[in-house]
Amino acid sequence: MGFKCGIVGLPNVGKSTLFNALTETAAAQAANYPFCTIEPNVGEVAVPDPRLEKLSEIAKSAQIIPTRLTFVDIAGLVRGASKGEGLGNQFLANIREVDAIAHVVRCFEDSDITHVEGKIAPLADIDTIETELMLADLDSLEKRVDNLSKKAKGNDKDAKEQLELVNRALVLLREGKPARSLERKAEEERAFGMLGLLTSKPVLYVCNVEEGAARDGNNFSKQVFERAKQEGAVAVVISAKIESEIATLSREERKDFLDTLGLEEAGLDRLIRAGYQLLDLITYFTVGPKEARAWTIH
Repeated sequence: MGFKCGIVGLPNVGKSTLFNALTETAAAQAANYPFCTIEPNVGEVAVPDPRLEKLSEIAKSAQIIPTRLTFVDIAGLVRGASKGEGLGNQFLANIREVDAIAHVVRCFEDSDITHVEGKIAPLADIDTIETELMLADLDSLEKRVDNLSKKAKGNDKDAKEQLELVNRALVLLREGKPARSLERKAEEERAFGMLGLLTSKPVLYVCNVEEGAARDGNNFSKQVFERAKQEGAVAVVISAKIESEIATLSREERKDFLDTLGLEEAGLDRLIRAGYQLLDLITYFTVGPKEARAWTIH
């Protein structure tokens, strides 16, 4: 198994274009209008790893089975989504099912592609999404307090533990801080995970830049990287447009194409590596004459 990554962001930031490119499918319709992705699209990609091929050669394996990375393309959030604006809460449950959130941020200018807020401001876009997820978490927790309080008064040990966590998380959320910043002990992790909070998920910022900035980023992406550093999150620069072109090429053609752009690797490779770093994952191999297989483990 690999890990599951939910792709979120405002409409028209390049989520579906990136999803199509990464999964090499046209499952998600990329169009220049909000909400073209009505239902979450799920796609899997093999995690590229040259070590697996080398091991297969040594063991003369009959089959190579790479580990997988699952992407869930989630409909575009807008301001007010937590109160039912846009597609409202339709997609929020899908975010609860993923291991991490890949937050695609628009870091390019293009007069042909409208911006839902009317201006290119990556940090403001991040705040809009984060605020909606925090409001949804606030609503979710506030609805549980009465029931947990009743159970806690009846000496329900699990309810007492959960109530304490809920109250601590509420304090943070009301201060405008995501639930993942809650300080907790190792023995509280399981109970915290059971709260199913959207803002408890680790975040990977994906800066979608123009083709010319795919290698070094631009001023917009630098702002996002600085924000990620402050939060203890991870950021990566990708050009969804370039990834779309790479997706249609053969393996040999990809290398030539990347060379002409001065890129050492495709954005997918950078994204996977950033995801592994964020979730503290490594790849484990089992190798023999029957198969060479890669596994994702902590």
